Amino acid sequence: MQWLTSCISTTLVLILLGLVVLFGLSAHELSKTVKENFTVTLLLDDDMDLDDTRAFQARLEAQPYARSTTLITAEEALKEETERMGTDPTEFLGGQNPYTASIEMNVTSDYACTDSLLWIQKELREMWQVSDVVYQQDIVENLNRTLQRATLVLAILAVLLIIISVVLVNNTVRLSVYARRQTIHTMRLVGASWAFIQRPFLSRSLGIGLTAAVLATAFLIGGVHWARLQESFVHNLFTNEILIVMVGTVFVAALLLSVVCTWLSVNHFLNMRENEMYK
Repeated sequence: MQWLTSCISTTLVLILLGLVVLFGLSAHELSKTVKENFTVTLLLDDDMDLDDTRAFQARLEAQPYARSTTLITAEEALKEETERMGTDPTEFLGGQNPYTASIEMNVTSDYACTDSLLWIQKELREMWQVSDVVYQQDIVENLNRTLQRATLVLAILAVLLIIISVVLVNNTVRLSVYARRQTIHTMRLVGASWAFIQRPFLSRSLGIGLTAAVLATAFLIGGVHWARLQESFVHNLFTNEILIVMVGTVFVAALLLSVVCTWLSVNHFLNMRENEMYK
């Protein structure tokens, strides 16, 4: 019964720890995805022909801050606006197309901040091919402010949950060792070495840790698989790399917490005097 209780307690703690790792890494991935969907629009010079535009787009894609680019020709821009407004603007302009070609550029997540975008805007405006650079600065500032706050909250929660996990595992192990304190005292009286006394406790804790890690991993991966079936975007949020890190963290934490807490608890009772052991 003690083994089952310890295994269940450790499993619940490891599930909690696995969720912290899973959501922490996923939040970082979500932040990166959101930033990389931010768009900077480059309005191109009217004198550029299609070949010049294609060459400039290729040059732009080679820049370290460019994640991807989409070329919108003047004709495509006119078609989109005509469909959006329900009327053709050229009818009021003597058949002249009022729109120019443009390139929509998605920046990499490292450059999706106010300072970097101001520098990118300045650099692009100095190029003769670009007539103007447009992006929504207030959205960038609000986005980064929100992501910073969310990251801080997640970090605080992660620290608190990890502390709670360590305390719970330590208390569970200590209670398990406490129930066998008389055995420890008897073995010490007959001259058994500390290593000999510690060995069965450490072996038992290893078994509990591995069993709990397997159960916790099965629960977490099952939950992720169910979430992936419900929503397609979860595939991008909970990547295979994140799952590997989560599983590795759960197993390492299970072994370290079980062994270290058991070793400390056994040594605590080995250092006790006889009259203290029965209080």
